[in-house]
Amino acid sequence: MAPAPPQAALVDRRPDRATITADVLAGLAVRPRALPSKYFYDARGSALFECITRQPEYYLTRTELELLPQVLPEIAAQVGPQARVVEYGSGSGRKTRLLLQALQDVVAYTPVEISRTALLDSVRALAVDFPAIEMLPVCADFTALPPLPPPQRSSRRTLLFFPGSTLGNFTEAAAVSILSGMRQAMGPQGLALIGIDLDKDPDVIEAAYNDVAGVTAAFTLNLLARLNREIDSDFDLSGFVHRARYASARRRIETSLVSLRTQVVHVAGQAFGFERDEAMHVEYSHKYDDAQFAAMAAAAGLRVRGAWDAAGRMFGLRLLQPA
Repeated sequence: MAPAPPQAALVDRRPDRATITADVLAGLAVRPRALPSKYFYDARGSALFECITRQPEYYLTRTELELLPQVLPEIAAQVGPQARVVEYGSGSGRKTRLLLQALQDVVAYTPVEISRTALLDSVRALAVDFPAIEMLPVCADFTALPPLPPPQRSSRRTLLFFPGSTLGNFTEAAAVSILSGMRQAMGPQGLALIGIDLDKDPDVIEAAYNDVAGVTAAFTLNLLARLNREIDSDFDLSGFVHRARYASARRRIETSLVSLRTQVVHVAGQAFGFERDEAMHVEYSHKYDDAQFAAMAAAAGLRVRGAWDAAGRMFGLRLLQPA
């Protein structure tokens, strides 16, 4: 067996306190108010999201995990050997493990994840099971991707991996911008494997974001707990409630924190008044059809090379290449 490659130091570009404060103040200054969903993922938020993915109503992760083993042999044949894998929003690495097992002679794996705890836990586990793959973790917001550490071995192509329908958390314009950034990051011979949630029965979609156990509600409210701890805001968690509704005309879940009463919140010495029933937006979760997704890819200079759907079109995987 070849010796394990040396492990590079973590590239740590986590948003600092000043950045988080500026983002929150900007979101509270507009109407309707909004908080950035990327700040869901502190250590507790990442753990809660992992719990969400195991709830019976949350079909997305379960369906994608069932679909991946069925289609990865075909995808691996298209990717070829000696790829460099870069994953956006790597999370726990459950899907990553399936991908790395399917690909031949992976040169290096670079997970880009905003939660330092989730990133390091995942990389430690993967490094044990894939000792021949160089692990190059980057703790950062993938929408503001820093220069990625180069692998020691040369690769034949870069494969960007973006599972879990995270692309749907962005507006169409922002999603096209992310895809454009991927087009630049992958290079002329690169590919991107992206998970997308497909439009379907609104009741099925809405239930996924309102699990009976209340895990998603706890996850949403944890955002406020994190801000209170990290930027000294004073959100009263008992004064807000989680709300997720499917807007059929816009084909998306719109998740908000709704004020239960008239109240005042302080952030960085500034006061923000909330009316009773005032909703503060925290996340979108878009659902796509084929024409819409292909148009977004084209706008980013990409085209759909391969498409695979789970039974009943519950979830899809799309392989993109430069147009």
